[in-house]
Amino acid sequence: MTDQVPIRRALISVSDKTDLIPFARVLARRGVQIISTGGTARAIAEAGIAVTAVSDITGFPEIMDGRVKTLHPAVHGALLARRDQPQHVQAMNEHGIEAIDLVCINLYPFARTIRRDDMTFEEAIENIDIGGPAMIRSAAKNHQFVTVITSPDQYDRVANELENHDGATTRQLRADLAAAAFSRTAEYDAMIAAWMNRRQVGTFPDQLRISFTKVSDLRYGENPHQQAALYRDPASRGPSIVNADLLHGKALSYNNVGDSAAALLLVREFSQSAAAVIKHANPCGAAVAGSLADAFIAAYEGDPLAAFGGIVAFNRTVDEATARHVVDGQKFFEVIIAPAFEPAAREMLAQRWANVRLLAVGDHTPTTDRKIEMRSIPGGLLVQDQDRRKAQPETWQHAAGPAPSAALLADAAVVWTIAKHLKSNAIAVGGRGCLYGAGAGQMDRVASCRLAVGKAGERAKGAIAASDAFFPFPDGPQVLIDAGVTCIVHPGGSKRDQETIDLCQKRGVTCLLTGVRHFRH
Repeated sequence: MTDQVPIRRALISVSDKTDLIPFARVLARRGVQIISTGGTARAIAEAGIAVTAVSDITGFPEIMDGRVKTLHPAVHGALLARRDQPQHVQAMNEHGIEAIDLVCINLYPFARTIRRDDMTFEEAIENIDIGGPAMIRSAAKNHQFVTVITSPDQYDRVANELENHDGATTRQLRADLAAAAFSRTAEYDAMIAAWMNRRQVGTFPDQLRISFTKVSDLRYGENPHQQAALYRDPASRGPSIVNADLLHGKALSYNNVGDSAAALLLVREFSQSAAAVIKHANPCGAAVAGSLADAFIAAYEGDPLAAFGGIVAFNRTVDEATARHVVDGQKFFEVIIAPAFEPAAREMLAQRWANVRLLAVGDHTPTTDRKIEMRSIPGGLLVQDQDRRKAQPETWQHAAGPAPSAALLADAAVVWTIAKHLKSNAIAVGGRGCLYGAGAGQMDRVASCRLAVGKAGERAKGAIAASDAFFPFPDGPQVLIDAGVTCIVHPGGSKRDQETIDLCQKRGVTCLLTGVRHFRH
């Protein structure tokens, strides 16, 4: 393979014009002929740098709103020709093709476009680059003779190489840049495929293409002996932990990210002011109320012991009154999440804990795009739609006991929603818009019932209990009813449902069947 290749002609076509002009000047000072397209050519010309329009090279104008401009033998022949093959050189001479030694391209901003809340389908399609990836792949394939640049981050390395090698690039540099180029086009195509797949309702593709960009390395994973990193989905829109602004505190850990995501998912279920305290991905406290401060007070009282060292999430901007309750007493939180923080609230929280992470996630309109979640297993991935089914108490079946009032149904919907965010087997006991006690992650549902009423204590009397799945036997409901629960909400569907219904009827307990299961493993 040829080692050093002098750069005499360069084609530049970039959407991201960061540091474009300084790099173009480096080339121009070395007498490199610069060929360019559209807005890139205008920017270079306006900087006083000589530039040749690509249409002057192809003899064909840019057409179809720029969709076709570089897809031409004068461009791709100039990139793909092997200069050590006589027949290639002969073809170039016969057709008047002059070699291009360097290509500098970054692609249409597809990722940025699809993240916009006001993005239309037509805009997304027009931001799928065709000519750019084609030129990148041509140049990368022929990196024996062509240098390919796909990011402004590479400009300095190339400029230094030209300086150190009298206007030429080395084989090692070209190989490194070619590898990066193929990675970039693969990532770009995977991102487009992932976006298109998510627009398909109810089907999963035969080939799942995913594209994520690393945000940062993490100190370690779930445990110190595990390495870890955080990646971003380029297509993600709306509030998320990955896209949040860290306003205060140290970087998030692996466990912080997972727990914070669980907390944010829960509070965003509610239209009322809501707060949740999460520990090990499970809510140990959650509440809705007329004010954010009241929601926090009720959520924290759900389990103050478990709340220590937990994560707090809000679905409203944190005001000074709420922050005052958060910092009061002997509390300690690892992360506090909200759409935003009032300046006085932010200052109060930062002064209370030097290392607490304050995450502002924004409050954008939720996307209606299909949301999927993936879980790695040895040898593959499990993929499913996210569980976005909200409580619909108007569709629930009243199976036993006193008829529920509108107020009871509303309260039951809150408890049912909290149960949805507990690990299976899950039981939530609560009322008056908040969680009193939870049992989660147990191997049998009776154990979860005992844990939930144990956490709730005296508050279980007159409370609502929600189960994420049916009761296979009436022993779990018996534990709840004996503790004082007066309303039980569960999906139904067991062959022995009637035994639970009969028990509720006998004990005067309202039994509501939702018809929807919410396993969370």
